[in-house]
Amino acid sequence: MKISPAKENILKRVRNALSQSVQLPFPNSEGNSSVFKTENEGLELKFAEEFTRLQGKFVFCTSKAELMDNLRLLCENKDWHNIYCQTPALLKMLHREELPALNQGNMHEADAAITDCEYLVARTGTVVLSAAQPSGRALPVYTPVHIMIAYTHQLVFDLKDAFNKLKDKYGQHLPSAISFATGPSRTADIEKTLVVGIHGPKEVYVFLVDE
Repeated sequence: MKISPAKENILKRVRNALSQSVQLPFPNSEGNSSVFKTENEGLELKFAEEFTRLQGKFVFCTSKAELMDNLRLLCENKDWHNIYCQTPALLKMLHREELPALNQGNMHEADAAITDCEYLVARTGTVVLSAAQPSGRALPVYTPVHIMIAYTHQLVFDLKDAFNKLKDKYGQHLPSAISFATGPSRTADIEKTLVVGIHGPKEVYVFLVDE
């Protein structure tokens, strides 16, 4: 196929331009920095605002004693008799404090599940979970109510910060599954009608303990 002189001239100019490196006119616009303003203070408030906006239930606790008081009150108000947990550190605390509804009998009959989490993302109100946690993959999505216990050092501003911390924590051995829970499970696939709890828990609680 014969190339016209005009087209050959254009191609020649393109080849010459590609052979010479040109400094980017706006280097900071190439994804090197976040488009969101990072907030180092008030992450607890930011997370609470975003999490509750998406129908999540947030409880701030100033101590572990207050955490247990709030858990007992919640179990009493909800009339729960079967709370399932398989995270050793949490189980030790719950047994020591004698949470009345704690029952390790059958996960499939549990009223609610208590787990830990990896991180809390303040900007989006998202909870980061992974398969490396003792709770595994099934427990956070199987029971009708999911209760997560987190600590203030687990708060990060953005998803990028959470990924960086996961890389620092696990190195080259990242968990086989990393999931992001932003409020209760919901879908609007059927006639654009919002249905809560269709693919996971209907209620999601985060108890944040101030250290």
